[in-house]
Amino acid sequence: MTNQLKTAALLAALSGLLIAISYWVIGGTSGLIIGIGLAAATNLFSWYQSDKIALAVYQAQPVSEREAPGLYRMVQRLSDRANIPMPKVYIVPSQGANAFATGRDPEHAAVAVTEGILNILPDDELEGVIAHELTHIINRDTLTQAVAATVAGAISFLAQIVSYSLWFGGSRDDNRGGNPLGVLLTVVLAPVAATIIQLAISRTREFSADAGSAKLTGNPRALARALQRLEASAKQMPLNANPAYEPLLIINSISGQFMGNLFSSHPATEMRVAALLKLEQQLPTKTY
Repeated sequence: MTNQLKTAALLAALSGLLIAISYWVIGGTSGLIIGIGLAAATNLFSWYQSDKIALAVYQAQPVSEREAPGLYRMVQRLSDRANIPMPKVYIVPSQGANAFATGRDPEHAAVAVTEGILNILPDDELEGVIAHELTHIINRDTLTQAVAATVAGAISFLAQIVSYSLWFGGSRDDNRGGNPLGVLLTVVLAPVAATIIQLAISRTREFSADAGSAKLTGNPRALARALQRLEASAKQMPLNANPAYEPLLIINSISGQFMGNLFSSHPATEMRVAALLKLEQQLPTKTY
């Protein structure tokens, strides 16, 4: 199954979970209609506003060529090489070293890097990171991840509402609809399921973006070194990230992993590095 089919299936699963929760909690045709409306609204909203939401979450600030000439020209050079419009360039005011891309398509895209990543990466490694993010834009991963984050956030928010209503509102009249088992699944299992589905969407894309970076720069080892350096940095100074939008980042922003690799938004760095070093044997080294 291709990454595109996997992503479509996972997004459908997220939307279906949101619809099912509404049906279980509210009950009957009303719950089904509300669930479908919520799924459609969240997908549509994230389609047009995904870039603004993600940039606001991380407090990213736009920069011009005059303000950040080296970064700006690097993004411009790699965009020209990839034959895509140059995305807008942003800097996140944080010493946590990380980067992400966002936007619904190459014509409405942005690349953001933190102050921390600019401080710790040499130019060849930063180029590998930028090329990784541009590959996400080319593959439309930025839209997929933003839609997934929005729908997963809606599921978790709905579960919180149900939890608060049970805590403060007491019991309800069963004749008015609803399902006790459905309520239990909503409060306890739905946020977990949404998280797993959302993170699976991100994991299916990271290897492809790493490979795209390697092809674009001709230097897989530089990105491999960057990933190792970023992971070490995250353990010392993690980026203060919204969990729903962490899958946008190039590497996990939170040091440590809960329940091993289950809730990690990215594949293990060791696996990504191994894949890049394998690519190095297949790609001719390019000098630009």
